[in-house]
Amino acid sequence: MQKCQPFALGIAIGVLWTIYVFFLGLVAMAGWGNSFVTTLSSLYIGYSASIIGAIIGAIWAFVDGFIAGAIIAWVYNKVAKS
Repeated sequence: MQKCQPFALGIAIGVLWTIYVFFLGLVAMAGWGNSFVTTLSSLYIGYSASIIGAIIGAIWAFVDGFIAGAIIAWVYNKVAKS
């Protein structure tokens, strides 16, 4: 069974989540997805439907996605070993 690399999966999930959150912040300026942006802004301090808010949210999203990806890979490796 192949091992999953925690750093690589962390980067991959972090980048994908960053793109999504940034795009959602920009699209919310036009009025779409405001409810989800409001929900995420309760977790990501400074995230809002603005360009600066989208950049702040993207930074939070990368950190959050990286940590989640690394944990997922670590758990996968532990379970796959058994």
